[in-house]
Amino acid sequence: MAEIRRLPVPRQGDWDWQVAAACRGSDTGTFYHPENERGPSRVKREMRAKAVCASCPVIENCLRWALSAREPYGVWGGLSAEEREVRLARQPA
Repeated sequence: MAEIRRLPVPRQGDWDWQVAAACRGSDTGTFYHPENERGPSRVKREMRAKAVCASCPVIENCLRWALSAREPYGVWGGLSAEEREVRLARQPA
């Protein structure tokens, strides 16, 4: 379960960027792995998700949100949960 106490406080306009997202209306299964998915299956699915992100006009907004919310699952802003975790660990406290 995600820890909601650390989510950024929503402000008017914070989610407006989602209207222009390349993934809007896509199957969420492309961006979130099913239980116990590993190896080549997971790599291929994440590559498909990242390909959608690569053409997205709001990729920076999406990544900024995922990092600030510490989104624990899925591909957001072109990065997997593990890649975001590494990026957050490198940021100064």
